[in-house]
Amino acid sequence: MTLNWEGLDMSILGPACVAGLIVLSTHVPLGKQVLSRGIIFIDLAIAQIAGLGVILAQAMGIDEHGFGVQVSAAVAALAGAGLLSWTDRRWPEYQEPLIGTLFVLAATGGLLLLANNPQGGEHLKDLLVGQILWVSYAQLIPAAVLSVVLLGFMWLRRGRLAGLAFYGLFALAITASVQLVGVYLVFASLIVPALATAGMRGRGRLTAAYVIGAMGYVTGLALSAVLDLPSGALIVWTLAGCALLAQLVPAVRRSHPAHATPEVVFDAAA
Repeated sequence: MTLNWEGLDMSILGPACVAGLIVLSTHVPLGKQVLSRGIIFIDLAIAQIAGLGVILAQAMGIDEHGFGVQVSAAVAALAGAGLLSWTDRRWPEYQEPLIGTLFVLAATGGLLLLANNPQGGEHLKDLLVGQILWVSYAQLIPAAVLSVVLLGFMWLRRGRLAGLAFYGLFALAITASVQLVGVYLVFASLIVPALATAGMRGRGRLTAAYVIGAMGYVTGLALSAVLDLPSGALIVWTLAGCALLAQLVPAVRRSHPAHATPEVVFDAAA
């Protein structure tokens, strides 16, 4: 395999790295909550619903890079979040299978909408794997602003999110990230750092999760440029690799206490 060292172009990798950090900024603390609640696949479901909103907007002739697509994705994700908030109150014991059902419906709905589109396969690939290498700094400004607002809200609530507040905030975070990095990286960014640091407590866990996530993105982007491989798919693997390497650190691999109560994401006393 020929190594493409010229691919290490910061004019391309720079915005992609920033996009990864923006995604991680909200997904790391939200991933801890998802893990503690035991609703692991909610991110896939909401991301797929947001993607369905993007596909629907494109099917209606809305410019794929326009503001209308962003609105369509956000409305779809918030509608899905509202539905899951209701089912969480109505049938909490069946929430995980309901989330899985919603994911399948959104995924197959997208396939049906793209069935007669000659470029449907490419659209679906972009939705799942993302196009992180093609983002620009200008595209990142709205996502960065939204991330700051969401982090501020989490901080004000001291991480205590429940019901519609949790699902709504989650939907907005996913809407911004799925169009930057794709469904697969949304899932990996939420779950892998949180899972890798599940044995930790306090602020140290949040810091370690951010470090694992950042290392995964930077390493994946660099390797994808040098090896000329798809960035999104490779970053998923490097995130998993960094999570495994982190287990060599005793403080990170410490056993997770059985039946521990969910910890607050932003706890000033931690």
